[in-house]
Amino acid sequence: MKPSTRRFLRRWISFGAVMLALAVLGANRWVINSTDAYVFKDWALLPFNEVGVVLGTSKYMQSGKPSPEFRWRVTAAAELYRNGKVKHLIVSGANPDETYNEPRHMYRELVAQGVPESAITMDFAGFRTFDSVIRAKAVFGLDRFTIVTQKYHSYRAVFIGRKMDLNVVAYLAPATSDGGPGNRHPVREVFARMKAVLDIFLLRTEPRFLGDPHPIQLAPEAEPA
Repeated sequence: MKPSTRRFLRRWISFGAVMLALAVLGANRWVINSTDAYVFKDWALLPFNEVGVVLGTSKYMQSGKPSPEFRWRVTAAAELYRNGKVKHLIVSGANPDETYNEPRHMYRELVAQGVPESAITMDFAGFRTFDSVIRAKAVFGLDRFTIVTQKYHSYRAVFIGRKMDLNVVAYLAPATSDGGPGNRHPVREVFARMKAVLDIFLLRTEPRFLGDPHPIQLAPEAEPA
């Protein structure tokens, strides 16, 4: 290869890398800045929604130890229910085979924390955040709901919902007992936000599985004595 050709290629590769980095950073700024007003850490300031959607995560870390993110995400959801900020919870996550079932684990933990079984619906096709949010509308008939997850995850989830014309907010669960960000590598989330932008505006992505509509049936309010 001629030296001039190598220089030409290096220039274009460098230019392409810079443009990609700017696109990723720009997408991240857009996702975060456009959703920050809809992300709440204090449950008392959180708007009421009849339904909360708890986004799935593994109950265990790769080391086999219990996942603090799972623990605090479920605890935050139970807190919202006890404090009257939601009346029903959808636990949405992956269930690829009989050995791994995020919704079932979340369901059991919520019941153990005092949430009635009748107030929980399991969504077994929440294979990723995009699927969980879109299925909340397409399958469960929701146009507004509260997303329960950790901070790093919340911006992307709210962004997807808002860009799909859903009135969604997020309630932040801690990732660790000291309120730290947890073990999720930040680079992965940076690119996941970029992917969310592409899914919505370029790729026109659809959930892996939709199925038949199954609207959430809320228990009627008890009449005053």
